[in-house]
Amino acid sequence: MQPDQSGNANANAKAKLPLPVTAPAAGRPVSVLPHKTANVRDHYRIGKKLGQGQFGTTYLCVDKADGGEYACKSIPKRKLLCREDYEDVWREIQIMHHLSEHPNVVRIRGAYEDALFVHIVMELCAGGELFDRIVAKGHYSERAAAQLIRTIVGVVEGCHSLGVMHRDLKPENFLFASTAEDAPVKATDFGLSMFHKPGDKFSDVVGSPYYVAPEVLQKCYGPEADVWSAGVILYILLCGVPPFWAETEAGIFRQILRGKLDFESEPWPSISDSAKDLVRNMLCRDPRNRLSAHEVLCKSNMFLTLNQAVDCRFGCSNATLDMFFLLMMALPTPGHPWIVDDAVAPDKPIDSAVLSRLKHFSAMNKLKKMALRVWRFSYPIVQ
Repeated sequence: MQPDQSGNANANAKAKLPLPVTAPAAGRPVSVLPHKTANVRDHYRIGKKLGQGQFGTTYLCVDKADGGEYACKSIPKRKLLCREDYEDVWREIQIMHHLSEHPNVVRIRGAYEDALFVHIVMELCAGGELFDRIVAKGHYSERAAAQLIRTIVGVVEGCHSLGVMHRDLKPENFLFASTAEDAPVKATDFGLSMFHKPGDKFSDVVGSPYYVAPEVLQKCYGPEADVWSAGVILYILLCGVPPFWAETEAGIFRQILRGKLDFESEPWPSISDSAKDLVRNMLCRDPRNRLSAHEVLCKSNMFLTLNQAVDCRFGCSNATLDMFFLLMMALPTPGHPWIVDDAVAPDKPIDSAVLSRLKHFSAMNKLKKMALRVWRFSYPIVQ
């Protein structure tokens, strides 16, 4: 592997980023990366277009040294209109380096900059999008959904443990590494992600309409918003449609703020109670009562209840209880049973209508991508 060209962030990456290089007189950013890099075309042959996003275009690229295939996201610098835009791209690069050891995060290989573009070269995920793969397989069960959401929540937990909020979790941002049956799922697109510290609150409204958490619309949120987005993905995986929907963005937002979860329509009567319990706990409107990603995978708050029960039953001293609690914390702690125990989520096929809905929803998303794509603006609160 060639040396990284981007000035990568190590495990001790800080939330405060170095400022982009600026012109001495005007103070206007002239580069994203803190130092000059080689030309990306010196090392890679740029091939066919793989995808188009709001901020950049992704191409297939081939390493001239070893023939390895990668993806290259090219961001036109003409779209970077202010200092904040330059800092956002640099932050995306640093966050990708910061998360690069996670097995379910697409791995960055390097970053390059020329007069017109910033290029981010990364692992190629050739296995397709999450929903497309599910529909193509043609058979689907709660157990399969549980395995997928376990991976997705694992990515969220990994991000949060390293002080990163993704802020744009949606099915399109999870790709399979290859077409192999056992290919891992990889999280992509950290363009809206942020470093955060415990207690930090954010107010900028970002994300994608179906998946945005209510507290984001209310302009006061933290990492709990990622869990809400993962909960929306889970709801769609189980029934084929989003929990809160309408014909317009404003209508979607009103439903997110006030709408009721539908567990009455098909196929919900045949979905297990354990699955519905997890959905409810991930789509709790009060982020203080919402399960964290860690609690979904490792529900350690069960010991608080156990601690209280021992205190009431036996009248133990505080010191004894503290020792008991520490001993219990040292033991393996199960998360939500539907996620962590393969025997809980039924393996029987889910109603075939769910696959049809997933196919329709995925196609609709592609058609509406320009209208309902990632957005970043000051949205008036829907009352």
